[in-house]
Amino acid sequence: MVFVEFKDVTSQEETAISSYGDGGFRIGEQRSKGSMLITPRGYYPWGVADKADITCDSLSRIMEQRADIDILLIGSGDNMSFLPKDVRSALEDAGIAVDVMATGAAARTYNVLLVEGRKVAAALIAVD
Repeated sequence: MVFVEFKDVTSQEETAISSYGDGGFRIGEQRSKGSMLITPRGYYPWGVADKADITCDSLSRIMEQRADIDILLIGSGDNMSFLPKDVRSALEDAGIAVDVMATGAAARTYNVLLVEGRKVAAALIAVD
């Protein structure tokens, strides 16, 4: 298994999710362990293991790249969860629509939006 610290990309198509589970993700041909942030500029480890850890600070990379993102999908683990009001408000104030769902649904939806050419990002908690 390969552990990735980050990978910048030249095309958002390079960030398609090939698989998820077993505590990580396969993005393109690269297998990564742990939770991930995926943006139009690349994919990065995300130090969030539980939905309670989702904060404005944990999403700072999303905020830094907000000009490149129209929608953020948050994969909250095995089950859908609600986003804290302050986090949702900060994202919406930055012009980023946000949708929270189980990680599997978020990964599948991310790929659909990617194929549609949308400016999409994902914050995905790894599942087993």
